[in-house]
Amino acid sequence: MHPWIADRTTTFDSSGIRKVFDLAAKLKDPVNLSIGQPDFDVPDSIKEAAIEAIRDGKNAYSPTQGIAELREAIRQEVAAKYSHEDRDVFVSSGTSGGLMLAMLSMVNPGDEVIFLDPFFVMYPALVRMCGGVPVPVDSYPDFDLDVEKIAAAITPRTKMILLNSPANPTGVTASEAELKAVAALAADKKIALLSDEIYSRFFYDGDFVSPASFNDQTIVIDGFSKSHAMTGWRVGYVHGPSEIVRTMLKIQQYSFVCAPQPAQWGALRAMEVSLRGHMDDYRRKRDFIVESLSDCYEIARPGGAFYVFPKAPGDSGAAFVERAIGQGLLIIPGNIFSSRDTHFRISFAASDDQLRRGVEILRSLAGASV
Repeated sequence: MHPWIADRTTTFDSSGIRKVFDLAAKLKDPVNLSIGQPDFDVPDSIKEAAIEAIRDGKNAYSPTQGIAELREAIRQEVAAKYSHEDRDVFVSSGTSGGLMLAMLSMVNPGDEVIFLDPFFVMYPALVRMCGGVPVPVDSYPDFDLDVEKIAAAITPRTKMILLNSPANPTGVTASEAELKAVAALAADKKIALLSDEIYSRFFYDGDFVSPASFNDQTIVIDGFSKSHAMTGWRVGYVHGPSEIVRTMLKIQQYSFVCAPQPAQWGALRAMEVSLRGHMDDYRRKRDFIVESLSDCYEIARPGGAFYVFPKAPGDSGAAFVERAIGQGLLIIPGNIFSSRDTHFRISFAASDDQLRRGVEILRSLAGASV
């Protein structure tokens, strides 16, 4: 290793998802069910708002906390949901930026952070960057949020419980009772509760519920990347107790500085855009994938996001993914998101044609009739 490289960078590897993306570039006309971003484009009205901001000269730094108009719109939306006396908001440089700021603001070296396994690939890496200790809690086979398992993982070093519902990579949504129980546990133990809600608008069965409804100290991270197909615009937002928000802003000032100003004006317009048609479409895609594969794969039915996390036939999810790639199908091995190598992730954020072709290949690989 080069002598200048910091030790902290050796505690995690590059994302395995990027390796699949590299493979995609080498394949001719692959069936790509690997990408975790919407398959529709940014709505035109959002584009126009950003273009108008650029033409109007709104191209400089914004305030670190975000433009006042967007912050106020988010604040009003949050206030309508929660009656917390102490809840502030700010605009982050994407939800990934928000996650990093949250970790840097709250996690000391040696502090433990609990989250479910399977997990979003960034979670353990971010914890380790802060010198913290990732504590994944096994949630197989149904990927439920089990408060007893969470409670059993708590030690005197536990600083944070990190929730993600709807979840990446499983698409599973925690129930209101599960979220209420974990929220109460965190409050009782005086543990920080961080809720990653980037898929909050991708909720297909019932209504979305946040643990912030039951614990007024919950720090919530959300954004526009997934819901409005704005993954490259890097506009997220955070709301939580004011002292935590002030600390996160202090770090943002010396790191990301601010989210891109023209993109913030686009996000302001995005708050007026109805997503009902897209969500109905994704519910239909979810149903198609689950119904088409449930007879030949073990699948926990996803209630949100745009992922399915089936169990792979055989002993290795990674080996199965290699076979799939050999047939021109790009999916993600489950061991990227987990300590287990038993599953694989499908993204159904794809065209109907891609989904039909993907189903044919997966059924063929499982030895089922097409």
